[in-house]
Amino acid sequence: MAAVLKQQSPAANTSRYAKTIEASKRVRWDIDRDIIRDRKFDFTKNFLPDALSRVSELAFLGPSQMRFLTQVQGRTYAKMFGLVERFIGAKVLEITGNHRLGDQVALEALVRFSDEEVKHQELFRRIEEMMATGMPAGYTFDHDPNAVAAVVLSRSTWAVLGLTLHIEITSQAHYRSSIAPDNSPSELWKDVFLFHWKEEAQHAIIDELEWRSEDERMNASSRDRAVDDLIALVGAVDGILQAQSRVDADYFILHTGRYSAKEEKAIHDLLLKAYRYQYIVSGAGEPRFADVLKELVTPAQMARIGAALEPIVTHATA
Repeated sequence: MAAVLKQQSPAANTSRYAKTIEASKRVRWDIDRDIIRDRKFDFTKNFLPDALSRVSELAFLGPSQMRFLTQVQGRTYAKMFGLVERFIGAKVLEITGNHRLGDQVALEALVRFSDEEVKHQELFRRIEEMMATGMPAGYTFDHDPNAVAAVVLSRSTWAVLGLTLHIEITSQAHYRSSIAPDNSPSELWKDVFLFHWKEEAQHAIIDELEWRSEDERMNASSRDRAVDDLIALVGAVDGILQAQSRVDADYFILHTGRYSAKEEKAIHDLLLKAYRYQYIVSGAGEPRFADVLKELVTPAQMARIGAALEPIVTHATA
């Protein structure tokens, strides 16, 4: 499944949709039976692993402060995935219309995809309530999912599908390379992203098939405008990250003691760097996403995308 999917014949695509249906049935899970299982989050443990949170870079923090900062980031991590799945689910429901009188296997795959996205949104709402009970008051995440979805969905389908593939490949890469190998997170927090990963693996395959199909319907000028839309969407994501990193840093500082002005600045900068890496840079660098993007755009368009990403990448990897 991890291999890049080249555009193939309709029959070959139907076969790939069928495989996602088979996998979806095999890994299907229930929030209470399989994930929560009457458990609570263990606040004596980390949430987001250090490979993603980067809290160890703040050498002036003690162990309990670092742990709490991973929990703040882990709470935002869940909120961010709940946020993006609102527009992903809406877009998937929309593009089922491309198949309703055509390939019924593709239609079933997309219907299952949309059903799973609704379930994922419920999962992230449920665990937000559970995390809130074990963390100090004052945490905020003031990004309305419907308002964000409206902005995203106002852009071209090509750009939205590109962003969606990026997001879902990112979630898989994070689980495989950072979350799964780390034994420090709370068992319940880790299981949330294990089960999320199991279904996102199928979604990324469908995203790519649909993105390629959408690309085939476009001409050069409409694709060029869509590239601008994709760049704008990445900028909008970065705007959310800048705002959330500020409020998360302020929340952390409020509840963990006094810091010098230099240390407070370092906390703010670390969170923005970590969030830019988590939600933009790590996915953009994944070969599975980058290779598809390069196939669909011209070298000049790729250069425009690279120029837009450059300041974000430079900051996140400094």
